[in-house]
Amino acid sequence: MVPDVAALTRRIIDLDITVGARRAARTAMRILREIEDRPRPEGGEASAALAELLQVAAWTLFDAEHHAQARLLHRQALALSRRHTDRTSVESVELLILSVMSMQEEHLGRPDEALRISSSVLARTDLPPCVRAIFHVREARAHARLHQRSPALRSLRQAEELLQDGPSTRDPQWAWWFDRAELLGHHGLTLAALGDLEDAAAFLHEAALPGPGPAYRVLFATELARVLAQAGAWQETEASLFGLADSIPSIGSARATGSLAIALRHLERGRHVPRRLRDTAWHITALLEQTMDTIPAGTGSTCPMA
Repeated sequence: MVPDVAALTRRIIDLDITVGARRAARTAMRILREIEDRPRPEGGEASAALAELLQVAAWTLFDAEHHAQARLLHRQALALSRRHTDRTSVESVELLILSVMSMQEEHLGRPDEALRISSSVLARTDLPPCVRAIFHVREARAHARLHQRSPALRSLRQAEELLQDGPSTRDPQWAWWFDRAELLGHHGLTLAALGDLEDAAAFLHEAALPGPGPAYRVLFATELARVLAQAGAWQETEASLFGLADSIPSIGSARATGSLAIALRHLERGRHVPRRLRDTAWHITALLEQTMDTIPAGTGSTCPMA
């Protein structure tokens, strides 16, 4: 069973990286339905493989803004990982699950819960550097949501220090995506939540520069547009929107399209917005609406094997 489940997991990951969660979510749900009728897995290796599949599907549904399903799958994946995986392994999928759970709670406006999760992980003494940096970023985002400036900035500094020496041999394979661009983007989002819009825009601009990385990172570009619009930087906002226009049909992250929609609503309805920029916002909104797609209703899965 393990090679089969691992192949299904890889299929979802590859789709998510290349085309984004909005399109990969359908495949993830189809795969979950396919494995629902299979016997309950026996043995630690099989359970760990299933936990990883559930986690990957949960991430994809989270980035597709299907949060109830994502939270259910995360809980199931966490239960499996805690029941069966090697508790001494730093590569345990449990840490990856908790990192996304913390991010989801912050995204949904529950920073207290996000902080509880991240702080509980950071209390461990066996974390490799990159994993510890990831949870300091989760901690920073939660502190910023709670308007706790000093703790948020301190957590960002700790994350930056941990990444200064590059990847460690102790870092798990799943942490491949957490690099300088990722840290810059979250630094910008943290500053935006603290109200430092000008500094936030500088970090988000650098994080959004073209380069290798997963499809969801377009979020940093759409958040840049939102921050610039909120700051009233009209010329920069227009340049940001023009930079996004050609890529809108291919945006695969629903979180990204959501943040872009917020920016566009601000421009369409806000006061003192120049007429030309308001017209541009209407044009981009029409383009965004043409490309939006959703997961059809009734595709949920309870995945009873967990």
